[in-house]
Amino acid sequence: MSEAKGGRGAQLKHTGLRPGWTTGACATAATTAAYTALLTGEFPDPVTITLPRGQTPAFALAAEELAAGHAMAAVVKDAGDDPDVTHGALIRSTVRLLPPGSGVVFRAGEGVGTITLPGLPLPVGEPAVNPVPRQMMRDHVALVAGRHGATGDIEVTLSVDHGEEIARSTWNPRLGILGGLSILGTTGIVVPYSCSAWIDSIRRGVDVARAAGRTHVAGCTGSTSEKTVVTEYGLPEDALLDMGDFAGAVLKYVRRHPVDRLTICGGFAKLSKLAAGHLDLHSARSQVNKQFLADLAREGGAAAPLAAEVEQANTGLAALQLCTAAGVPLGDLVASRARDEALGVLRGAPVVVDVICIDRAGTVVGRSEPAGP
Repeated sequence: MSEAKGGRGAQLKHTGLRPGWTTGACATAATTAAYTALLTGEFPDPVTITLPRGQTPAFALAAEELAAGHAMAAVVKDAGDDPDVTHGALIRSTVRLLPPGSGVVFRAGEGVGTITLPGLPLPVGEPAVNPVPRQMMRDHVALVAGRHGATGDIEVTLSVDHGEEIARSTWNPRLGILGGLSILGTTGIVVPYSCSAWIDSIRRGVDVARAAGRTHVAGCTGSTSEKTVVTEYGLPEDALLDMGDFAGAVLKYVRRHPVDRLTICGGFAKLSKLAAGHLDLHSARSQVNKQFLADLAREGGAAAPLAAEVEQANTGLAALQLCTAAGVPLGDLVASRARDEALGVLRGAPVVVDVICIDRAGTVVGRSEPAGP
């Protein structure tokens, strides 16, 4: 990407930080290598995969095993310059053939968690392998099967060495993900952050947008929210700010360097933190406040029993689902409150603000009306 352009790629380049690979990308590489070996007797090393945005990284294999009926390949996760607790973890995929028509079946091996509570994007009892990594693996299994005349019906058992121990340093136990880590990622790439470098990159993104004459910019928490605002408003790349968790950095800089309109877009749970007054949305520094959500639900017409359920919900998504089923517009209420908090930080700067809340799939689950000083 050239220096003249803005958006997520330019911001990452400006930080000087090295990106890494998600657990989902590593699991996809290991699965691709193991299935190839099971069909051909040879492990591709390095193994190349295609990520959702078209990048084609190659992964060296750290371990491999081929025996009657199964193959195992392992990849060491490289998180780049991100301070990720899973950096250096060994991610294994063991593949076994299944009868035609079985599809791709995922199992949780040692060190990979299992879902035990509702409110996550997977049913209770499923391995903690998120939807995008599952699809990545299915896609690559289909490619390997097509290349070698196989059906693509396999069992994939994912495991992470010392994963249960590593998971104690994550939110998994509190979310009811027991037994180990989650296999995560929506792009396959770990975007590293250093607070000072990332905040500086946000400021540069605003400067680039203003220099290009953009009057409407969007602060987005990630790639899914970027896609949403592009769909909603048709914004060009240099109007997109990779806000990440630093909502306060966007708002304080836009206060000093105004644009006509600012859209803030992100996941419902994350933006509920902004609605509650938090400007740093990172899970290590702010948490979803269920009491706050219950109070908002009451404002939206929730009866006492529903509000009590919201307060005890496992996740923000679970609270949202409870309210949606009861016809209580919790998503809109969170978006409106987040907008008001943003306007408070802007302190009368001539900026119109609107907020869009999305779920993990990018579906809009709440929005505010635009408002300004």
